[in-house]
Amino acid sequence: MHMNTIYLRRANKLIVGRGENPHSLLPHTYLATALNNMEQLGYTFSSSLTQAVRTLSLKQFIELYIRLMSDLREMTGAHVTYRPMYPDFPNQVMEAHDAELYLNAIYHYYTLNVPEYEDSARSPLMEKTKLNVIDLGSEAEFRVIISRLIGANTSISETDKADIESVIEYADHQMLSEILPQQIPYKENMGFIAGALLKHGKADTALIGRYVKSATDVLRLAVAWSEGDVSLAEPARFRKFKRSERRLLLGLLEQCHPITEDMLRYKQRWIRLGEILHPAEYKHRYTRCHEAFDILRNNKPFTTFRGSVELALQYRDVWTAMDLLMQRPGEFARRLDHLLRISDDNGEYVTAAFSEIADRAATPVLLQVKAHFAHRHERVELRTFFPKGNAAKAVAIPHRLPGIDRALCEELVHICDRTLVERFSELPPLGKTYIDRRLASCLVPFSQRSASKALRTIVRGSRLAMPEGDTIRFFSWWKEGDVNGKPTGRVDIDLSAVMYDKNWEYMEHISYTNLRSSSMRAVHSGDIVAAPNGACEFVDLHIPSIVEQGGRYVVAVLQSFTDQPYCDLPECFAGWMMRKKPGSGELFEPSTVENKIDMTAGTRIAIPVILDLVSRTVVWADLSLTRHPNYNNNVEGNKRGIVTMGKAMCSLRKPNLYDLFTLHAMARGELVGSPGEADAVFSMDQGVTPFAVEEIMAEYLA
Repeated sequence: MHMNTIYLRRANKLIVGRGENPHSLLPHTYLATALNNMEQLGYTFSSSLTQAVRTLSLKQFIELYIRLMSDLREMTGAHVTYRPMYPDFPNQVMEAHDAELYLNAIYHYYTLNVPEYEDSARSPLMEKTKLNVIDLGSEAEFRVIISRLIGANTSISETDKADIESVIEYADHQMLSEILPQQIPYKENMGFIAGALLKHGKADTALIGRYVKSATDVLRLAVAWSEGDVSLAEPARFRKFKRSERRLLLGLLEQCHPITEDMLRYKQRWIRLGEILHPAEYKHRYTRCHEAFDILRNNKPFTTFRGSVELALQYRDVWTAMDLLMQRPGEFARRLDHLLRISDDNGEYVTAAFSEIADRAATPVLLQVKAHFAHRHERVELRTFFPKGNAAKAVAIPHRLPGIDRALCEELVHICDRTLVERFSELPPLGKTYIDRRLASCLVPFSQRSASKALRTIVRGSRLAMPEGDTIRFFSWWKEGDVNGKPTGRVDIDLSAVMYDKNWEYMEHISYTNLRSSSMRAVHSGDIVAAPNGACEFVDLHIPSIVEQGGRYVVAVLQSFTDQPYCDLPECFAGWMMRKKPGSGELFEPSTVENKIDMTAGTRIAIPVILDLVSRTVVWADLSLTRHPNYNNNVEGNKRGIVTMGKAMCSLRKPNLYDLFTLHAMARGELVGSPGEADAVFSMDQGVTPFAVEEIMAEYLA
C-alpha cells in the first residue's frame, strides 16, 4: 500500500516532493482539469498543496493524479458502476403499478436477468456540496501518525494493523527507529507489531525482548506469527515454527516472571503450542519453561491469583478479596461494583481501598469506572457490552443490578477525576483551550479492534449531526466471484431500513419484501439477487414524511440472504448520502456521500448506522448480528434483535470526548469560549476532532 494512500485516508493529506523543475510551473489547464474532476468526488486542494503540485513535472503530476483519483474513488465508493433494478429510482418505483413490480421481481428471481428499462435523462446535480480539502503533508507528520497508532493505549482495528504492517514492510532502519517507541503499552498491539517485525525480517531478539514482558505476550507473538487473533478471543491454529523460531519463543518465555500462572489463563492453547515448540528438547536450557509446561500438561496442582479471588468472592470474604485485588489495580477496578454490592459497611472501606490504588490503574480503566458510576444510579432498560474479538457484536441484557447509594457513586467519580487530573498535569501544557460541547456525543476510543474500514472512522455509539437535507439515501454494493481460489456462488445481499416510533415500536420496513411505503415517502430500488459483475441497492427515506407519521428511529440493515459471511466476498460495502434534491444528479453522487463502510466481518447481518430523525443525528453502529437459526435471514425474521441493538446503541452510557478533554484542560490548560482565542482546539471540525482516533488513543489516554 502506497504511503500517500494511507496518509490521504487517515489525515486528508498528501506528501508531494520537490518538482523536477520548480522554475517551470505546471500549466493551469492540467491543474484545473484535475481539480474539476476531484470536485465531482467531493474533494479539492488547499492552497499550499496547489502550490506544491504546480512545481511537479507533467510526468510527476500524472502519476500523482492517477493514484489520487483511484484512492478517492475507492474511499467514496465511486470506483464501481451503480445500476439498480429500476434505473429511474425513486420515481420509477413510486409510480409503477403493484403488478409491474411483482412481475419484474418474479422474472428476475427465475432468470437472474434484470428487467430492461431505458435510462431517462436526469437533470444535473442541483445540490451544493461542501468540499473536503486535501492539505499538504510531510513525511515527518506521517511517521508521527503511524507512531501514534503503534503506541495507542487501546486496541486498534484491522485497517490500522494493515497500515502499520505496510509501513513496517517498506521502512528502512531510520524510519523504524522513528516510529517504534521504547514500550508498546497495549499488549494486543505489541503482539501484532512484534509479529509483523519478525514476519518482514525487521527485528532481532533484543528488539522483540524489549516489548515482551509476560507469558501471554509470548502467546500473542506466536498467534500473530501464525496470523491469528492477537486479542486471544478465538483460538489460533499455530504454524510450524522453525527450530530458530522455537528457540526465540522459548527464550522470550524463559525471561518472563512468573510464567506458570499466566500460562494457566490459556492452558489449552499453551498445551497446543507446546506440542509445536517441544520444550522438553531444551529442558536444560530453558528450565522454567519445561517446569511450567509440565504443570500444564500433567494437571499438577498450582494455586493462582484469580482462583484465590474467585474463592474469596464466592464466600463474600470482602477483606481477603480486597487484599488480593489491591496487588492488581486494574482487576480491582473491574471488580469494584461487585465488591460494593457484597460489602457490609455501605462500601466505605472498598471506596477507601480503591482510592489508595487508583493512581496505579490505567487511564482507560479509570475513565470507564468514572462513566460507570456517574450513571450507576440511573435506571436504564439495558446494559450493553461489546465482547472481545474481531466481530463487531454487542450484547444487551436487562439492567437488573441492585442500586448503589448516589453519594458513594459520586465519591468514586471524584476519585477518578482527581487521579486523572493529577496524571494529566504531568503532560506538556495545552495553554488556552477550547472544547466544543458537541463532543459530548462522541465516545472515547477504547476498543477499535472490530472497527470497520470507513470513509470517516468514528467510535461505535457516537452521534453525528445530519447535514441539511430532507432525504437520506442508503446505498449498498457487492460482488460475487472467487476468494482465495474458492467461488462464492450466487450472492444476494439485501439492504433494508426499519422505522420505529419514539418507544421503539415497529412502524414499517422498506426492503425487498416491501419496495415502497403506503404512508411515508420511503422507497427501495429493487431486489437484485445475483452479482457476477457487481450489484447495488438503494433506499430513499424522506425525513419529514416519516416524522409526521410519528416515526423517530431508523435502523439500516444489510443481510446476506445467500448466507455467505461478508469476509468471504470479493467486495461489499454500504453507506449513506444526504440529499436535498434527490431527483437531480446521478443516483450515486460521490460528492454527497456522508460515509461509506466496508463490510468484512465474518457475519451475515450488519447494522452500519441508526438514525434519530427527531434529533437529526446519526448513531454510528458498525454492528453485526448473529443469525438466529429459527429465523429467515431477512428483516422480518430479525425484528427482535434489531430492536434490542437499536435501543442499546441509542442509550449507551460510555465515556465521551468532551469529559476527557475537559479533564486535560483542568490539568494543563485554561478553558476559553471560542476557537479563535485558543492555543489548543478540540472540536467537531478543527483541531483535534473525533476522527483523529490514533491521536486520541496515543496522546490523551496515556
